[in-house]
Amino acid sequence: MARTTRDTAAAPPTVEAATLSAAFVTALRRAGLMCSPDRAVRLAEALRLLPPTDVERLYWVSRVVLVSARGQLPVFDAVFAEVFRGGFDPSAHTGSAAPPAPPGSPEQARTRPSPAGDRAPGQATAPQQKAPAVASAGPDSADRNAPEREAVLAMASTEERLHGMSFAQLTEAEVLEIRRLASRLLLATPTRLSRRTRKSAHSSARLDVRATVRAARRSGTETTRLLYARRREQRRKLVMLCDVSGSMEPYARIFVSLLQGAVATAGAEAFVFSTRLTRLTRQLALRDPDAALARAAVAAPDWAGGTRIADSIRLFVDEHGRRGLARGAVVLIFSDGWAQEDPGQVAAQMARLRRLAHRIIWVNPRKAAPHYRPLAGGMAAALPYCDAFVSGHSYTALAEVAAAIRGDSPSSLNGQSSRKGRGT
Repeated sequence: MARTTRDTAAAPPTVEAATLSAAFVTALRRAGLMCSPDRAVRLAEALRLLPPTDVERLYWVSRVVLVSARGQLPVFDAVFAEVFRGGFDPSAHTGSAAPPAPPGSPEQARTRPSPAGDRAPGQATAPQQKAPAVASAGPDSADRNAPEREAVLAMASTEERLHGMSFAQLTEAEVLEIRRLASRLLLATPTRLSRRTRKSAHSSARLDVRATVRAARRSGTETTRLLYARRREQRRKLVMLCDVSGSMEPYARIFVSLLQGAVATAGAEAFVFSTRLTRLTRQLALRDPDAALARAAVAAPDWAGGTRIADSIRLFVDEHGRRGLARGAVVLIFSDGWAQEDPGQVAAQMARLRRLAHRIIWVNPRKAAPHYRPLAGGMAAALPYCDAFVSGHSYTALAEVAAAIRGDSPSSLNGQSSRKGRGT
């Protein structure tokens, strides 16, 4: 009986993966690190795939799943040390974001000092708390295809990090990934009542006098059957004008991919402008994004040139907007507002566009700067004629652009937008 008790005490405790992940995520939330419940589910699944045989392996699995930004590392390291390493002293924590060295490396002791490392040489050392072992199907199933599983977990964390990064900070490989995601965004405009009608069986609809008279003529007698009709609902047109001048080059490469996706899937109209206006709807209508962007680059030779906002808007209104393209449409303008033009000319052309369009949205990636103020001549002149002013500087910020297009996002102009001459 004594032997059985001794064997039981020597065996490591077993903790179910879901319980461990839920408790750790709760501790992180109490410390101020925002972790959604789905992160706890993903951590439990990761721990089943990669059972932690030691503390360092548990650290790396938890970090890959739960940390999505470098600024979250100090809080995560502090909570992990307190929960799984024991003896954590908050006053001695420096908040360093440096990751611990991999298990077995010579730098592990320096990057992840044990609680006893700060004690005096003659002071007694308390036993270090061990991380509970997670129940698993066996070591063979845990080690099989481990590198592939770690890569899948790391991929999810990297994608979340890319979502919040500014387009100007992306590498070439990251730009390709964000361009692929941007081209798949669904941009839906609000609906409007069309002049066309459809039959309706309800008397609450408008009486269709013409259809009723035609039915009576066909029968040859007077008829008491009344026909009703309702006006159809249709999506408003979406018109997108993108500034591809030199100051917008880091962002234009992503915005043009957004234009390509909107043209190919939502039937939007796409224009780019720098020193002149170029219509790219036909070039971007291809389903193949690479071929569409290649044709667009050939059609716009003034790419990365100067900026002429007033002339570009005037040309759009004269040749396209007044002919019906902008009437009652949602017009999206991507530009930082930097132009060597008279602000009065920009204001005059924006006023003309305002009288045609249903809604004007200005996307300026410079708006994301903490102390940004719309003081540039072109931007300050155009802002009173806009319904929404958003940044769109990252993939996450593009969700605000989509909400502004739908019309369910509150305007960030604090009531400065002009409501005169709104298009129908």
